[in-house]
Amino acid sequence: MNILVCISHVPDTTSKINFTNGDTEFDTNGVQFVINPNDEFGLTKAMFIKEKSGATVTVVNVGGADAEPTLRKALAIGADNAIRVNAEAKDGFFVAKQLAEVVKNGNFDLVIAGKESLDYNGGMVPGMLAGFTNYNFVNSCTSLELDGNNAIAVREIDGGNETISTSLPLVVGGQKGLVEESDLRIPNMRGIMMARKKPLQVIEAAGNNVLTSTVKFEKPAAKSAVKLVSANNIDELVSLLHNEAKVI
Repeated sequence: MNILVCISHVPDTTSKINFTNGDTEFDTNGVQFVINPNDEFGLTKAMFIKEKSGATVTVVNVGGADAEPTLRKALAIGADNAIRVNAEAKDGFFVAKQLAEVVKNGNFDLVIAGKESLDYNGGMVPGMLAGFTNYNFVNSCTSLELDGNNAIAVREIDGGNETISTSLPLVVGGQKGLVEESDLRIPNMRGIMMARKKPLQVIEAAGNNVLTSTVKFEKPAAKSAVKLVSANNIDELVSLLHNEAKVI
């Protein structure tokens, strides 16, 4: 089996976020980047499948050379090969197009992507990738079991979970539950040393179908001050809601 895991290179949630050039560009100075958490669940699931059935696992990222340490970490965790599409990931449509070309050229049976990336939370790429490749698709996937070319997947829906029977080739938009946080793997020294010898292929982008552009970034507004009202002073509470908050 040939598995492709899509890896996003995203800022760590503990990083302080700033913008430059009139708030039109993200300032990467001092920012620590990591594997997108939803993608890391998918990578770990791919490792389980590899260990059970002898699958080959390739990781792919659309991005610049700065993303290569993240791909090397994925190799150290256990992926066999890595591909970097040498292009800035400007929007979901462009990224999905690039990934689709990788899928078509690599003859992959299973593609695992995070249901969304931690930075933009667009949630577009897995579905569009499935559409471009004409693969079956399960989003918000919390469980995946394979039996030959057949698959049983569980996905999260409003109010519960849904179990789906499908078949390969398949694109999965994964999340926590596909594996648990306790299953995630930290590269050991042997894995890190082996990752240096594993192939990391750099390919150029197929076309330049970027349909969106960033006008401006804006941080969330600061929270306003809180006024505390005594539980015994209902008249003051009603007055504040009516005259200041204007909600009644």
